[in-house]
Parts: sequence; C-alpha cells; structure tokens
Amino acid sequence: MSAVHTEFLSASNAAQLVARTGVVECLRLMADAIEADFARWQDFDKSARVGAHSEHGVIELMPVADATDYAFKYVNGHPSNARHGLPTVMAFGALADVATGVPRFVSELTLTTALRTAATSLMAARRLARSDSRSMALIGNGSQSEFQALAFVGLLGVRELRLFDVDTAASAKLLRNIGPALGEYGASAQICDSAEDAVRGADIVTTLTASKARATIVGAQMLAPGMHLNAVGGDCPGKTELAAAVLTNASVFVEYEPQTRVEGDLQQMPADFAVTEFWRVIQGLAPGRRADDEITVFDSVGFALEDYSALRTMRELGKQAGLLESIELIPALKDPKDLFGSLRLSARPVHLRRA
Repeated sequence: MSAVHTEFLSASNAAQLVARTGVVECLRLMADAIEADFARWQDFDKSARVGAHSEHGVIELMPVADATDYAFKYVNGHPSNARHGLPTVMAFGALADVATGVPRFVSELTLTTALRTAATSLMAARRLARSDSRSMALIGNGSQSEFQALAFVGLLGVRELRLFDVDTAASAKLLRNIGPALGEYGASAQICDSAEDAVRGADIVTTLTASKARATIVGAQMLAPGMHLNAVGGDCPGKTELAAAVLTNASVFVEYEPQTRVEGDLQQMPADFAVTEFWRVIQGLAPGRRADDEITVFDSVGFALEDYSALRTMRELGKQAGLLESIELIPALKDPKDLFGSLRLSARPVHLRRA
C-alpha cells in the first residue's frame, strides 16, 4: 500500500502563517470557529482534561470528538520555566479521522493556544461585556497578553489599555510588541503601579497571571457596576485570581462546568453555586449580559473544543498558504496484518566493531 502521510504545521511555519494572515484576522477567524462549534455543543463527546500535577507545574491532555473528527492537545504549565529559557506554556496536538483513526493533521499549539485563548475571550466578551466598553485592564503581561490586547482592541472596540505586571519588564515588552497596532486603531496603553490602579475605571478586566497559587488579584472592593471580568489565569487546581466575593456579586459563565468546578476560580465556591455554561448563551437558551449595571465573569480555564476549533482553523489557513508539510507517522504495509514485515523492508546490514 502507499504510505499514509500526515499534514504537519511546525512552530516556525505557524509563526509565518500568523504573520502573513495578520494576528487580528487570525483571532477573528478563530473566534468565529469557536462560536460555531459551541453552537453545536451537543454533537461532541466531551470530558474534562486529564492532568499530571507536580511541584513544578502540570502536564495535561485535552481530548474531544464528534462523529467525524477526534482532536487532542498536549499542554503544560510550568511557571518557573523562564529560568530555564523555556515558555511557561508549550503545546502540540492533532486531528484524526474518527472512521479510521488515521492522524490527518499534527500541529504545534504553543502559538495557537495563545491565539485560541484570546479568541475565546473575545467570543465571550461579545455577549457579556457592555457594547460601549472602551477601557480594559490587563493584569499579567506575559506571553498571552499581546493576543488578548489585540483581540479586544482590534475586534471589540477597546481604546484604552491599563497594564500591570509584577515584572515591569513584561509590561514594557507588551508595549513594544503592540505599539504599532495601537497606533493603527487609535488606541493607547499605560503601565500602572498596581492591579488596583489598573482596574480603576476599566470596563473590562482581563487577568492572565501565571503563578500557581490561591491568589486574589481582584477583590470585591475593586468591582464597579457594569464591569466584565475575563478571568483566564486561574486554570488548574490550587490556582485562583478572583476573590470568592467577586463571584458572589456577579453573573458567572463557564466553558465546561465539570472542569471549571475543579480548575477555575469556581473551585472556591460551593458545589451548588449557580453558573451558566456559555454554549447555552450561544444557542439562545440562556441570556448573556442582561443589564448595563450587571457585573459578569467569564471563568475561562480553556476547553478542548476550543483547541479543535483552533486546529481546524490553522489547518485550513495552512493549506491556503502552502505552509503544511507532510510527515510519515503510519507505516506503509503491503499486508496490513503484517507489521513485523516492515522490519525486513527497512533492514540494513549492521557492522559491529570488535573491542
């Protein structure tokens, strides 16, 4: 039989693809894909991700499938990785054919995860933030911050960013990276001295902190009527960003409730604390924002369905741009029951050197 070739998007080609397409356009396409997949939520076989936790961080597997495609992502979260010259988050994943199990597409997902996380935030904010929101606090200015900033500036109309990070160099890096884009959209950004200062006057508050700790980045005293909180960093057991009183004073929306109960800021709350899975809003079964003075929270931990949406978006863009490579993951067998026979076809003489 002929070899089964799998399409492959490398990290360098993914970066080239996003640069060619434009970050904001990639975010738009990905947010639309995620919303379309949430709109058919019932079509998917869903489960919470499986995590291997250690004192240094976590490694997770995130699967999801419908009748046609199976997708998974491998992703880590190691806050101290910068000391080793490594990203805090690294990921890869695949799309496979449900009918045969053949892996059709394998991709880097480190860059793509940052895009899909910001695209998910955008998708939720379309329904949860006030339509006149123009100011956003961005607390935690690490690797994902530029994507969040560009999603809200480029596609939601935010025109003022208020930045804070305990590492001032991270905020300076963010400003360098997005400065040209801010000019294009007539937006501005300022570095603030504290989280409280950043939140003051903000219509939207996005938290993106990395430390694996039960932190209180935003307290109830910092809330203002009509605020939307996009809580992204509290994404594993023992890691929070919002005070419990913030959730008590807000309408809370989640991706997949069984996962968020364990991993999100929601882990602080009793089991009967009421939340709304966001697919219900997309399908018109539950309201999003109901009033201008309502406080809303999107407790975003990241869900496998979003990675499926991101994978199919990047695969299609990669095809159009001619940036997909071909790799051979599956052996070509004359007899599909004779795997051992492939060893004869590949055998080469081995010359041993005497000592």
